[in-house]
Amino acid sequence: MPSLRSLPRRLALLLPPLAALALPAPPRAATAPPAPAPKAAANAVAWDQQAETRALDAALVNRITWGATPAELARIRELGPQRYLQAQLHPDPKARLPAAVQQRIDALAISRQRAEDAHAAQRALRQQAKDAAPGPKQQAQRDARAISRQRADDTAARAFYRALYSPNQLQEQMTWFWMNHFNVYAAKNDIGTYIDQYEERAIRPHALGKFRDLLAATLRSPAMLVYLDNTQNAAGRLNENYARELMELHTLGVKGGYTQTDVQELARILTGLGLHGADGPPKVRPALHDQVVWDGLFLFNPARHDYGDKRFLGHTIHGAGLAEVDEAVNLLARHPATARFISAKLAAYFMGDAPPAAVVDRMARTFLASDGDIAATLQTLYGSPEFTQSLKTGVFKDPVHYVYSALRLTYADLPAIATPRPGLAMLRQLGQPLNQRLTPDGYPQAQSDWAGSGQMTARFEVARAIAAAPQAFYREGEDKGPVELPRIPDLLREHAGDGLFARLSPATRDTIAHAQNPKDANTYLLASPEFMRR
Repeated sequence: MPSLRSLPRRLALLLPPLAALALPAPPRAATAPPAPAPKAAANAVAWDQQAETRALDAALVNRITWGATPAELARIRELGPQRYLQAQLHPDPKARLPAAVQQRIDALAISRQRAEDAHAAQRALRQQAKDAAPGPKQQAQRDARAISRQRADDTAARAFYRALYSPNQLQEQMTWFWMNHFNVYAAKNDIGTYIDQYEERAIRPHALGKFRDLLAATLRSPAMLVYLDNTQNAAGRLNENYARELMELHTLGVKGGYTQTDVQELARILTGLGLHGADGPPKVRPALHDQVVWDGLFLFNPARHDYGDKRFLGHTIHGAGLAEVDEAVNLLARHPATARFISAKLAAYFMGDAPPAAVVDRMARTFLASDGDIAATLQTLYGSPEFTQSLKTGVFKDPVHYVYSALRLTYADLPAIATPRPGLAMLRQLGQPLNQRLTPDGYPQAQSDWAGSGQMTARFEVARAIAAAPQAFYREGEDKGPVELPRIPDLLREHAGDGLFARLSPATRDTIAHAQNPKDANTYLLASPEFMRR
């Protein structure tokens, strides 16, 4: 019996290169079979229609969730695709994670200490060591940084648990989509300390809501304000970084029609928005006291704001403090260029590279007509015939989709994982660690960014680890001993009748048929070209 070490060689022999096979295969001409009898033909047509329906339903589940599971497939069969979609587009706020998973999240530091308190602890460490010798001073800095790293790791762990186990799967997908769209780098300054509240307060509540509310929430997020240097933006000392990215990456798009003057004027509007890094309110002259806005770690300091009138996107905005920001948000969120830019990005995410212009146009019209309702815009996308057609060819998975979908499928009948560390390490191995993208454009989503030979080799190693070594996800602390787990079934056989793998090629099926045991078979399946698509 060959060992797992021989699997890469066997796969290379039995399958063409994964990166090439990940592309949709062109239709092949086939010799027509003999015409069946009329009754047999009718039965065959009915069976084919049922099989196609099951395949499309499974593909829909794979597209809007983090990966199909037996429970999710049963749910779409119970509800039907339309009701299933509505349940995902309008998630139940009372839906709960499995108790064991929620207990894991509750034990994280971000669940037991507020970001404001953690940041205060960092400030205290640094203040106490302000006049210390170099050695203790450096140790205090390391201790303060350790707080940020731990909380950033906890935020990634929480997102990992939710992606694997939340019943509101589309909400979790969209939370990741918007975290990537409004990207911040957790390792910059102390962002890791409060990135948990960025995800929990700014992004997640609005992931399927109104874009205007989502945009406004990110504008008041300390993580965003620190990341794009708006804490350095003050009257008379403008920093245009956030203003530029806010239009180019977050709203209008690089072809959105704004000018350098608009960048400068928006930077003036954003002066005074920053991080509250002290134990009390800022010192301002009495006339400005009522203008101070202090909400947790967010601070609007009127003493740093430019109160002059501005001309932004063809509109005059009179100096009024924080109210100017609301006016700018309204202009940006309701601009036709924003509607098209956001619609195109959503369409590419759910349909793949270069989505049809007609679909983007319809989505943009819905976006404008619904005042930026994200769920309504997605409904227009999901209801299009072009989207249905895309379910037959699939969208290439980036690493986060690949790892999550492999774990959800393979461990569906196992207890909830005890530690997400191996999975988070896999994302690092594949080049997409959570909240670690250095640049504000977020991780790329095109197939060409993730389909290289090096990536495919790394994915094979991930597939082998998931299929053959689940114990790593169930060992806690320094425990290296064996873990008793239920046997993982042969996944292809387990899903033979539910449509999930209806489109596997003969080459892939032949490869899996040569497997000597379920671990090998599941490794082949998870490393197959078809599993690279969603």
